[in-house]
Amino acid sequence: QVDLVESGGGSVQSGGSLRLSCAASEFTSSSYCMAWFREVPGKEREGVAGIGRDGRTMYADSVKGRFTISQDNVKNTLYLQMNSLKPEDAAMYYCAAGRTTYAPGGYTCLPVHAMDYWGKGTLVTISS
Repeated sequence: QVDLVESGGGSVQSGGSLRLSCAASEFTSSSYCMAWFREVPGKEREGVAGIGRDGRTMYADSVKGRFTISQDNVKNTLYLQMNSLKPEDAAMYYCAAGRTTYAPGGYTCLPVHAMDYWGKGTLVTISS
């Protein structure tokens, strides 16, 4: 059982930045894919950014170039730096740990169904 606790959400103006944090109860980077997901009412939860056990990062097309995922293995903490925020980035953001999903050409950490552990989320609101 891995416990995940997100923090760092809040309200920010369009174009602004936020950094989300996810504290894990144990060392996760060598055992799990780690990823950030987001969800808005009426839509499916979607993968935003992930980091594999080998440190490779991956992003949804909608956030490439604006969001950066990273992890601190000493602090057992996952981060999501979000820059140039847009109104459509407003959502509940969740941290998750789970299994690697292999596909031709590589792997991904972004499928929702592959995640085994979830935090309770942190809310990000964007004002225009």
